[in-house]
Amino acid sequence: MLSVALRTLRARWTGFVGSFVALALGVALLTVMGLALAATLDAPDRAPERFAAAPLVVRGADTLRVATPIGDRTQPLAEPRALPATTVAELRRLGRVTPDRSFAVRVPGGPGDLVGHPWSVAAFAPYEIVSGRAPRTADEVVVSGSWTRPGRRLGTDRGSVTVVGTVTDRGFEHAVFYTDARAARLAPRSTQLVVDADVTAVRSAVRDVPGVRVLTGDGRRYADPDPDRDRAALTALNALFGTAGGVTGFVSVFVVASTFAFAVAQRRREFGLLRTAGATPGQLRRTVLAEALLVGVVASAAGCVLGGYGAPVLVRRTVDSGLAPAWFRIPGHARPHEWPSTWPSTWPSAWTHAWPHAWPYCAAFATGLLVALCGALAASWRAGRIGPMAALREADVDNRPMTRSRWAFGTGLLLTAAVLLFLGTPGDLLHRKTYVTRPMLLITGVALLAPVVVRPLTRLLTWAPARLPGAGGLLVREHAAAAVRRTAAVAAPVLVTVALTGSLLGTTATLNAARAAEVRDRTAADFVVTPPGGDGFDAETVRALRAVPGAEVSASAGSAVYVLEDGVALIRSGARAADPAALAATARLPLAAGRTADLDDGSIIVNEEWARHTVGERVRVWLGDGTERTLRIAAVLRTGTGDNGVYVTPANAAGAAVDRVDVALRDGADPAAVAAGLRAALGERGGRVRTADRWIAAVSPGTDRTTRLGFLLVLGIALLYTGISLVNTMVMATADRTRELALLRLAGATRGQALRLVGAEALTVVAVGALLGLLVAGLDLAGIAAALRLQSAPAPVRLPWPALGAAVTACALLAVTAAVVPAARTLRHSTPAPG
Repeated sequence: MLSVALRTLRARWTGFVGSFVALALGVALLTVMGLALAATLDAPDRAPERFAAAPLVVRGADTLRVATPIGDRTQPLAEPRALPATTVAELRRLGRVTPDRSFAVRVPGGPGDLVGHPWSVAAFAPYEIVSGRAPRTADEVVVSGSWTRPGRRLGTDRGSVTVVGTVTDRGFEHAVFYTDARAARLAPRSTQLVVDADVTAVRSAVRDVPGVRVLTGDGRRYADPDPDRDRAALTALNALFGTAGGVTGFVSVFVVASTFAFAVAQRRREFGLLRTAGATPGQLRRTVLAEALLVGVVASAAGCVLGGYGAPVLVRRTVDSGLAPAWFRIPGHARPHEWPSTWPSTWPSAWTHAWPHAWPYCAAFATGLLVALCGALAASWRAGRIGPMAALREADVDNRPMTRSRWAFGTGLLLTAAVLLFLGTPGDLLHRKTYVTRPMLLITGVALLAPVVVRPLTRLLTWAPARLPGAGGLLVREHAAAAVRRTAAVAAPVLVTVALTGSLLGTTATLNAARAAEVRDRTAADFVVTPPGGDGFDAETVRALRAVPGAEVSASAGSAVYVLEDGVALIRSGARAADPAALAATARLPLAAGRTADLDDGSIIVNEEWARHTVGERVRVWLGDGTERTLRIAAVLRTGTGDNGVYVTPANAAGAAVDRVDVALRDGADPAAVAAGLRAALGERGGRVRTADRWIAAVSPGTDRTTRLGFLLVLGIALLYTGISLVNTMVMATADRTRELALLRLAGATRGQALRLVGAEALTVVAVGALLGLLVAGLDLAGIAAALRLQSAPAPVRLPWPALGAAVTACALLAVTAAVVPAARTLRHSTPAPG
């Protein structure tokens, strides 16, 4: 069988080009995504930055640790604790103690991420003065970098200051150094200290203080802001590439299997002749599998080589677009042409030395080969079962395009998708991993059952053209309806393109619209005042805002509450701390039970996602600073889209800064006068006063840049591949119609008429695929809407019509070009002959 397969490949190599291209590109995609995913598994070792020259750092408790039957569970504290005064005093007896403080500073025209520190900690980076001198008075500062110069007067949200010096730019922050006394007034709370003393004595001094850490050596990096940002960045990239890999893997497998099945189905006349010559069904199947094995091995190997070159390109693109940090790369990666030079003398050491991330190549190669064999087997099984004469008779018209297995698999996948879509947990349906992968079941099920609807759908689409004068419309209808397998094979890439575009972009748009509607429904204030940065308002500013005539002010602070569910899961919930009476006047909470007015220092408002959510029930929680409390449930919020957190009073959010002030107008108050009074109360401290509508528009959830670029990456790669596969399949289908085009010419059709017929058929097939893709997207979004309604959330379904239109237009242009160009070449280089 292998020798027969080799001779067949040599004689009919043009017929296998389409399968080779589809498989090679599919394996290349899998390799690229696998290598990118492997690169996200190990974070680099980052050295200390702000405290690289510090002897040691003592950091207050910043992690909540709760013992459970299966071990300790931890969560970062929303409000890290300061060291107790008695502990600080004991440390001072051991050696010199330098408190560290950090706070945001905003300067018009300056860097947007300025951060203030006391001057005494500058030496621990170390920062060195480049020009000028150290600050001596409260209105003097030293800045890092070259964005300003000594002698300039700067207006900041912390008051006007004079730059008296500049220090080296260390690259990890834009620092503004104040005198120690001024920094202490601007940020009274300090959560970490630099201590110049014996480390053993320091550890002994803080041994009895829960959660306190003594950081030395490389451990000092945990005193830097966001020390786990590298790991967090890799986690985000892992999710991105995992999602992209899943989608592209599905598209690759789907298209490759479809292409191989179509390539085999095109040879039914050849199989019929072989059966007539005495070949058994088993011999046919073995021949086809041998051909698929040969093509699969070569194409998969070529795909791995392409993927090896493509992975670094993808990584550079993600870094350039800001999706990945600048240091992100594929570790230990050698491009394919460099592999021989990286191999040591023995194969085992080569495996560990040259390919530290070899599994993506192995997985992609094995997947490509397996899909090629499965796609060929599924099609050859049916070809081997029919008799010789039946094969010859059905070579031009598909009388039975559906097999029992296709019915079974297609129906089973649709039923599975329906169960997951309509009977799954509503909250799970709204998670990104779920709504990204769920359409795949629908796409595969609809594609398998597509031949059932291709003929009636084609007749419906061509009903009006078929009734126009001339035979063109009638021929388009009959050709597309007769060749059901060809139509379904060409429509498959269009189906994937439209379905993925509509499902992914439509789901994100629908969820964003639902969240925006929730924000709108919750807001009863007339104005919302927000600080200019992330530090929040101080108590003096809040008092000034409360004193504005005609304003009912509700100041709230963002914090967190932790709860242990099922005895083993430590769950963090976002919390807002506000005065209950003022909150009731400025917010419309989506209550499922209880009243906002019942909230007090001994109670909490939770949502329906909590395991315990009965009004009056007591629940054990840990507050944002790690304090353990048992609070009574005063009210319960509806689940919604998951953004309805919990509410506590300010007494249960110690250390949380006020980051939002909702303002309702008292009876008879003038809105313009109140707005002016609020702006005057802010003064030099800064802040924004916006009407409720403008604030809602500004904060309404939308697809942020990272998520948007991530989806564009996922869709871009997948849709590029489906576009190539569409061209590939269309070329294969057109090349198989040489005799048919010759017969049209013999029947009197001009070359232009034949080409117009081919183009019209291509547009018809694209329309079939687009309608099936819209069906999948519609079913998927219907499930999302149902899940939102079950969550008591608004369900405004949003279809991305511009993106869908662009996708269909691109498919139509590609399909028509890929059909007309080879047909024109065929008509130009072939001589029409009967028979």
